[in-house]
Amino acid sequence: MASKRKKAEPKHIKVSGIDPKRRPKEAPDGLFDPANPGHRWERPLQAPGRMQVDFEERIDFRRLHDYRLARTRNALARSGLGALLVFDQYNIRYISSTVIGEWARDKLTRWCLLTGNGEPWVWDFGSAARHHKLYAPWLPKNHCLAGLAGLRGAVSPKVGLFEAAAKEIKDILVREGVAKMPLGIDVVEPPFLFALQKLGLTVRDGQQVMLDAREIKSHDEITLLNMAAAMGDGVYQDIYEALKPGVRENEIVAMATRRLYEMGSDCVEAINAIAGERCSPHPHNFTDRLIRPGDQAYFDIIQTYVGYKTCYYRTFTVGSATAAQHEAYRRAREWMDSAIDSLKPGVSTDRVVQAFPKAQEIGFESEMAAFGLNFCHGLGLGLHERPLISRLNSFKDPYELKAGMVFAVETFCPAADGVSAARIEEEVVLTPTGAKVITLFPAQELPIANKY
Repeated sequence: MASKRKKAEPKHIKVSGIDPKRRPKEAPDGLFDPANPGHRWERPLQAPGRMQVDFEERIDFRRLHDYRLARTRNALARSGLGALLVFDQYNIRYISSTVIGEWARDKLTRWCLLTGNGEPWVWDFGSAARHHKLYAPWLPKNHCLAGLAGLRGAVSPKVGLFEAAAKEIKDILVREGVAKMPLGIDVVEPPFLFALQKLGLTVRDGQQVMLDAREIKSHDEITLLNMAAAMGDGVYQDIYEALKPGVRENEIVAMATRRLYEMGSDCVEAINAIAGERCSPHPHNFTDRLIRPGDQAYFDIIQTYVGYKTCYYRTFTVGSATAAQHEAYRRAREWMDSAIDSLKPGVSTDRVVQAFPKAQEIGFESEMAAFGLNFCHGLGLGLHERPLISRLNSFKDPYELKAGMVFAVETFCPAADGVSAARIEEEVVLTPTGAKVITLFPAQELPIANKY
């Protein structure tokens, strides 16, 4: 009878013997850093097809999960907190790579816990927890639990669900050795917060920690954001062709929404559609108003692909354009180009914001009143991430731009006719050499749809 083969001992490698020039995948497993964003700045930004294939690399979703979890762990380690308890759907998805229907976004009925010493815990709505056990093998099966608290008050606090959930969380914190450290929370129903505090837990702001984690996008995240932007490019071609007198704003919204879902959108969060005398001041909505000859019209596409957002404005006129409309567009484009030219790693946000006009230049009495018209905001799983650059906040709290940030740059200029306005938005990826625009529907000059 042949003797049993002796089990090989694991190979030990001294740090002094590691060749730093070796490719990461050839290096010992101990050197693999899941928090490395893996940027490939020497190559064009990808916007591949949506299907997974075996003949080219597209999105590596397990690498994406490992990156997001590692970024969260690192941010948590720097924060002085012992754990993060998150109810914000973007944060739950970032940490755990789980998501359920969009209906759950504002219910505060799902939550996720991550301690500095453990793996993510997810409490989910009814059978969703059982679904995660079957289809989310990157999470420990006993970490996917059914949970329910208040459904924003629909279940009375008298039932005791908040206290039961708080005790469950406290027990985990004790087992994982962080119960005496502060607990970071992003958003929460007050009774849940009170129940945690009653158990002796010290609660701190965890949203800033999560925004730190989400600030730098990985290669996979940038690819998903670019794919989402490409969907917007296509929808704007459809809008450009459909803008004719007699078409209503809501019909454009319906067409764009349908087209985005056909392309594979997870959620069309909003389509702003504003035309004619509604353009100034900006109402941030849509109505059933009929498009008329000579109208200026602008639109915003806010939708997600595999969770990653677009915020993508374009302005058109219908049939013809006046001198006032052209001039408003020229000024909005000038502010846009000046802002984009200033975007480079190492530049402070108080420098960038100087490219935008003061509130009084566009007819507003204060920067608060003009907020959201000429500014930048980070894009990712959330619509407003870091950096957020505006005259309202950036002079008081400047910070340094970094390669790997992805954000939208927005400008708005009212026209001299008192009703028209130009609204432009470009999404950019900050590379080591500057901003790369990924919203590609032409916007250097005012587009005239169905020109007479």
